[in-house]
Amino acid sequence: MTTELSIAQISDCHLFSDFQGEHYGANVFQNLSEVLLHIQSHQLIDAIVFTGDLTQDHTERSYQNFVHSIKQHSINRPVYFVPGNHDDVVYLNKYLVGNPFDQNKVIESKHWQILLLNSKSDTPSGKFKIKEFEAITSTLTNDKFQFCFMHHHPIDVGYFIDRHGLINKSEFWAALGQHGNMKGVACGHVHQGIDIDPESNHRAIPLHTCPATSMQFAPLPETAEALSDVGAGYRMFKFKEDGSYTTDIFYL
Repeated sequence: MTTELSIAQISDCHLFSDFQGEHYGANVFQNLSEVLLHIQSHQLIDAIVFTGDLTQDHTERSYQNFVHSIKQHSINRPVYFVPGNHDDVVYLNKYLVGNPFDQNKVIESKHWQILLLNSKSDTPSGKFKIKEFEAITSTLTNDKFQFCFMHHHPIDVGYFIDRHGLINKSEFWAALGQHGNMKGVACGHVHQGIDIDPESNHRAIPLHTCPATSMQFAPLPETAEALSDVGAGYRMFKFKEDGSYTTDIFYL
């Protein structure tokens, strides 16, 4: 079946005002640059979706550095985005403007509608906003397939990051269950690429988490944070005309 829409997902850049800033010992600006270079060199894409945590030091300059990296690598496809728990929505909307950035929260193709959901709350944990979701889904058509991108994970993944997952998971899954054409969910936040299929998550919809461009956490069932020796990464989605899709993870 022909691919109709190809999307590269990037997440959790954790940038600083300083290009040499390090997060857990990783030069995060350099890692983001390497990920964008790999996408440009190896992938045919229709869009990039950034799923949050642009900044680590919460400075305006870190947002400008993200924009600088996107433009430095001549990204000429639309770049969509949702906020992470570290991000300031005001700064995102202030700096991620103009070509190639697109602030729309629905990506439309002939057979697909890709929804970009804001799960940011007043704490590091996420919150599903039912009214915002209903406002977005009120514009959807029954003859298209749907897929969601967001920052926070709506299913526990078994390590410390679950302390800061989506706090109203049941409400989220109940809302998605009202849409029979919903095919999958992708998120960031967990700093690992994980695929959770419906049989193991007891839901009708699969979940895919995205590697961070900054650094990865080791998915160990411990209360303390543990780092993985896996490098920066991203995820690719290819959405098909028949409502199926494929996804691949890339670590550099």
